[in-house]
Amino acid sequence: MATTTEPTQAQPAAAPAPTKPPPTAARRADQRAAQRGSAAGLLANLALVLYFAFSLLPVLFIVALSLKTNAEQTTTYLWFTPTLENYQTVLGLGDSGSSYVRFFLASLATSTGAVLVSLAIGIPAAYAAARYRFKGSEDLMFTLLSFRFAPELVVIIPLGVIYQQIGLYDTIFGMVWVLQLVTMPLVVWILRSFFQDLPAELEEAALLDGYTRRQAFFKIVLPLVRPGIAAVCLLAFIFAWNNFIFPFTLTSGDAQTVTVSSLAFLGGNQVRFNLVAAGAVMAVLPPLVLALCIQRYLVRGLSFGAVKG
Repeated sequence: MATTTEPTQAQPAAAPAPTKPPPTAARRADQRAAQRGSAAGLLANLALVLYFAFSLLPVLFIVALSLKTNAEQTTTYLWFTPTLENYQTVLGLGDSGSSYVRFFLASLATSTGAVLVSLAIGIPAAYAAARYRFKGSEDLMFTLLSFRFAPELVVIIPLGVIYQQIGLYDTIFGMVWVLQLVTMPLVVWILRSFFQDLPAELEEAALLDGYTRRQAFFKIVLPLVRPGIAAVCLLAFIFAWNNFIFPFTLTSGDAQTVTVSSLAFLGGNQVRFNLVAAGAVMAVLPPLVLALCIQRYLVRGLSFGAVKG
């Protein structure tokens, strides 16, 4: 009896391992472009770091000068004996009897008051300038802006005469009002662009829901421009704090600011650069603290409206 055998099924051949295709000319060009881009980015970052370090050199120099003694204040050596006597002298903690603290508080009062008055008047003015257009509105805004870029020496002589006659010379109230020439145009022009970037349909929808115009402004519009208000508040405070011409001319002692009082250390028989440096370091603190407090709104406020869809 014949036996039959089943044919064995052939095993499939193993698939060959995929081989990496050789790089084409286009791929090699892309790789070279990516390498050049990464190298250019590295050089750009290095340049930014060097520029940042170069920008910090004056700050480091003034801080180091404020810690030097009288004998070391004119030297440029990095190694010196740090001391806090300059800050004690400026603050009047020793026998010097310095009035820097009183001038510091006067600067704080005048700058804060100027910013508050500018916000109270400038926010409604900026909203009206953004929403209501009439013949000559742009001319009116340009006239307001002209008070900002006009030289302060143009108005300082008549202001001095007027302040002497009405009793505002060397007063905190008088300094608050004269600083409006510095802060008010800044507040109105910057906040005007913020209000213009908000669509008017938001207010129209609020009016349809039963809101009044005032309620729509305070409950809908104002919260949306809060980052812009924070940014303009910081800028206005810095401009008011750093102003020199107005307090130098319109004050003599009671309402004098730190920008003017620091010059007192340059007089006399000996120039005390270390005391001036100590006063300058302490004068930087209020704007710095304010910037740190509103930093969550600052970046958004400065970039708000920069990119429009």
